[in-house]
Amino acid sequence: MKATTRVTGGRVLLYGFLISLLLVFALPLLWALSASFKDRADIFSYPPQPLPIPAVLDNYRTLLAEQPFWSWFVTSTLVALLSTTIAVGLCALAGFAFAKYRFRGKNVLFNIMFSSLAVPFAVIVVPLFIMIAKARLTEPYFALVVPWVAPAFGIFMMRQFAEQAIPDALLDAARMDGCTEFGLFRRVVLPLLRPALGALAVWSFLNSYNSLIWPLIVISEPGDYTLPLGIQALFGATGRQYDLVLAASVLAAVPSLLVFFLLRKQLLEGLTAGAVKS
Repeated sequence: MKATTRVTGGRVLLYGFLISLLLVFALPLLWALSASFKDRADIFSYPPQPLPIPAVLDNYRTLLAEQPFWSWFVTSTLVALLSTTIAVGLCALAGFAFAKYRFRGKNVLFNIMFSSLAVPFAVIVVPLFIMIAKARLTEPYFALVVPWVAPAFGIFMMRQFAEQAIPDALLDAARMDGCTEFGLFRRVVLPLLRPALGALAVWSFLNSYNSLIWPLIVISEPGDYTLPLGIQALFGATGRQYDLVLAASVLAAVPSLLVFFLLRKQLLEGLTAGAVKS
């Protein structure tokens, strides 16, 4: 009887904690969605109205008609897709090499790469910008993609997954069948790395898509702004345009949600792989 009471009490606490977490994350999103359909004067009205009654589309019409929102949207989405594609390919190659090949200096290179995880991105922003400027490679799309193409976390993640998911015997068997090293990577390794690749793709896309500091350094023309930079410009404008900021934020969340739901299965498999040691 006492054991049943303890189990019931534990479940109540667990559900209470989970519901509290859900409210912490969901309420700001629901408030932003609701407020994006209100007039600016009604957004902070008291008492607060949870539902936009009446709902208006003026915020979205004004945003799309008077601001270069679609230019920001296309720039952010293209940069995120390009950097994600390159990052997934390079991290898979590097992670596989660190996991399955023996070469001189391997441990030193891996330790240097792994140690870079402890360096905040803000520390290397200025040196990185100077290098790109000196090389005259400040073209917006190139400059925006460069910092995200070979993340140390992605290489580390691929290396750990390759060590666990790809048996050496399988690679040796493929080599005996006449498979080249690149053919081995393309036909044997990549299919086995698919869950980790999906998880890395989601992480890389969100990292690039939500970046604000780096675009703030390298982009100067309003026509080349990314979405975070454009929304920041709206917020910093005279009169704090909360109505336009909220409408832009809701639309900006669409690509992130699409990527998450499309790769959700691979993300969960990639994150849970290795949780149980075989």
